[in-house]
Amino acid sequence: MPQPPAPSQAPTLAVIGGGQLARMMAQPAIALGLPLRLLAEADGVSAAQVVPDHVVGDFRDLETLRSVTAGCAVVTFDHEHVPTEHLRALEQQLAVRPGPDALVHAQDKAVMRRRLAELGVPCPRNAVVEGLADVEAFGFPCVLKTTRGGYDGKGVWFVREPDQARAAFEAAAAAGVQVLAEELVDFRRELSAIVARSPSGQAAAYPVVASTQLDGVCHEVVAPAPDLSAELAGEAQRIALRVAGELGVTGVLAVELFETTDGRVLVNELAMRPHNTGHWTQDGAVTSQFENHLRAVMDLPLGSPAPRARWTVMVNILGGPDDTGRLYDGFPHALARDPFLRVHLYGKTLRPGRKVGHVNAYGDDLEDCLERARHAAAWFRGDLGDESE
Repeated sequence: MPQPPAPSQAPTLAVIGGGQLARMMAQPAIALGLPLRLLAEADGVSAAQVVPDHVVGDFRDLETLRSVTAGCAVVTFDHEHVPTEHLRALEQQLAVRPGPDALVHAQDKAVMRRRLAELGVPCPRNAVVEGLADVEAFGFPCVLKTTRGGYDGKGVWFVREPDQARAAFEAAAAAGVQVLAEELVDFRRELSAIVARSPSGQAAAYPVVASTQLDGVCHEVVAPAPDLSAELAGEAQRIALRVAGELGVTGVLAVELFETTDGRVLVNELAMRPHNTGHWTQDGAVTSQFENHLRAVMDLPLGSPAPRARWTVMVNILGGPDDTGRLYDGFPHALARDPFLRVHLYGKTLRPGRKVGHVNAYGDDLEDCLERARHAAAWFRGDLGDESE
């Protein structure tokens, strides 16, 4: 008779949050023989579909967090919303990576801006504002952000006059958070520098990429950023590596930057987890951001971040206005048209503007990669007719 499989000798990694980032950690975890235990927000969410060892619960409840992490060696995150005080409590029973002292800089934009200023990291001019008078003193036009809770364009307002600022203060008051004012930067484009860092201090830096946004959501990424000087690319990577080291980040750190029209880089946002601007690494790098995140939080030697091809283009698949179709129906055309295309779907229901997957195209010709990736994403979205080739 066949013998039952031996129990894994690898330590179990807990992952808090059941979104697509946790889902995309599952594949490299399988290859590494690393058991995952997931805390999902609801039945059937993206990661719960592929991680058998999961429970449904509220990440804001400390006892739920303690229960799901019991017996695990390390806990990491699909998002940055676990309360800081809960993370400190969890540190009494297992390794929290990234830890609360680091993660708070991705949770609270005011804390992040103060710390980066202390480090002399270049950032847009900014200030915490208490009301309309403070915003007027700061100066119009400007960007207002809630200090906690915003993502994918939520919690961000571009304001040019006092009346436009009221919505920001109303949202902040309802959430019990502050408002941060930042200058409206005159930038050429947005860049992203992603690094991975282990507790032992080993670090790996991916090529700096260019990203474009659509309605506040990351839409397209080109790796490496075209026409970026070696000096500016090096400066972006040095900033990311320094921030990771100074803040004590463990895992992946994404530093979103503005490339200004006068040839500088300014830090816009920080994310301490795998990031949308790093999805290209699944097919375009020797070691994906997801695998290096797992390696980092488990303190394993990091893999090479080197690109596999001259260019890789990632385009997000967003839910279109007609959500009656099935994403799976896009495969026959997209895969037959481009056998080298890589498609990643998240198992999410369609909703207008929702990120439900992405495509990666790689090769030696940037324009060809752009056309292939854009066509495929548009096809899955339903923007192209049956006659398109």
